[in-house]
Amino acid sequence: MSTTRPYSPGDRGPEPEAAVADAPTSGQDAPAGGQGRPVRRLNLNGASGIVPLARDFTRDALHAWGWLPAAGADQRAAAEDVLLVVSELVTNACLHAEGPDELWLSCDKKVLRIEVSDRGAGQPAPRTPHRAGRPGGHGMFIVQRLCLDWGVVRTPGAGGKTVWAELGAPA
Repeated sequence: MSTTRPYSPGDRGPEPEAAVADAPTSGQDAPAGGQGRPVRRLNLNGASGIVPLARDFTRDALHAWGWLPAAGADQRAAAEDVLLVVSELVTNACLHAEGPDELWLSCDKKVLRIEVSDRGAGQPAPRTPHRAGRPGGHGMFIVQRLCLDWGVVRTPGAGGKTVWAELGAPA
C-alpha cells in the first residue's frame, strides 16, 4: 500500500477543481465534476467533538448512499470499516497535525474515497514493526489493512496535506 502516491492506480485522480468548488459544506450530495459520483464535504476547522462529528457525518452519507441500513453482514462490515477509517484518519489529524480542516467523502458503485485535510507537515505511516499488544500507534496500520489503497497529497508551496483512503463498496 502506498503512503506517497496522490491517488490510486488507474483512472482515478484528484477531483477536478470544479467539483471542489461546487461541493456542499455539509450533508448534501454534489456530483463530482459532472461524473455522477456524489461528494460530501464537512468543514472541521475549529469544531469541537471532531471525531464523533465526522463519524455522524459519514454515517449520514452512508445512509444516503444506500450502505445503511445494511442488508447483510458484508454490507454491515463494509459500513463499519468506513466509519473506523474515518475515525482513524480524523484522530491522526487531531493528534499529529494540528487538527483536521475538512473531511471529504465520495462514492461510486465500486469505491468510497475518504479524504482528511490538515495543516500538519508530518508523513503518516504505519508503525513498523507493528506490535498488536502495545497501546497506541495502530491507526495507519488499521487504515492500511482495511483499505484498497491510501496515500498523501501535498500541494506544492502550501502547508498541510490531504490523507486519502479508498474502500471497496459492498457487493
